[in-house]
Amino acid sequence: MQKITVGMLIYDNVDVLDFTGPYEVFNVTRLKEKPEFADPSPFKILLISEYPRPVTAMGGMKVIPDHTFEDCPELDILVIPGGLGERSEHGNHVILHFLTRRAKGVKTLASVCTGAFFLANAGLLNGRPATTHILSLGRLKESFPDIEVIEDKRFVEDGNIITSAGISAGIDMSFHIVSKHLGDEVARLTALEMEYPYPENNKRKVSIK
Repeated sequence: MQKITVGMLIYDNVDVLDFTGPYEVFNVTRLKEKPEFADPSPFKILLISEYPRPVTAMGGMKVIPDHTFEDCPELDILVIPGGLGERSEHGNHVILHFLTRRAKGVKTLASVCTGAFFLANAGLLNGRPATTHILSLGRLKESFPDIEVIEDKRFVEDGNIITSAGISAGIDMSFHIVSKHLGDEVARLTALEMEYPYPENNKRKVSIK
């Protein structure tokens, strides 16, 4: 089986769990015919950044990208995480150009948490339903009135674009992506390997009311 290639955007002050949560889901996925942990994952995961230098994530974690935008190979899935750095980078024209160019070629374009603001600024969410971190729903509504902001879902799917709620919701969304590409049984085996409760519904798990 040919590997499914997953690209994950990283940038300074990206939230750690926003990208490591989905990374781990794809990393521990095993096909049902080969469930042993020693078998390789059907996903090939690449960290993608604007520059080749190490990225400093929130909390000071140093992360080395596999590719820059210039030498990034073809991708099947592209994941856009959020974090404090989103506030300064969501208008970065180099990042936005990369997203608009790659959005046409991927099977799944996904955002975690405030990563949705990158997609919104790139014009990729215009006229679509979408969600983001519960504390940033108002900002998404005010900044992008053409987006139908969904408040009660853990993740929102429209065509090949999936946006998820805050931070840990990226893990639930990633199980859904695994299910889309490899089937529900494989996704459930992945959750079992992680000792993570498989999301049986798509309701947002927290409320500020």
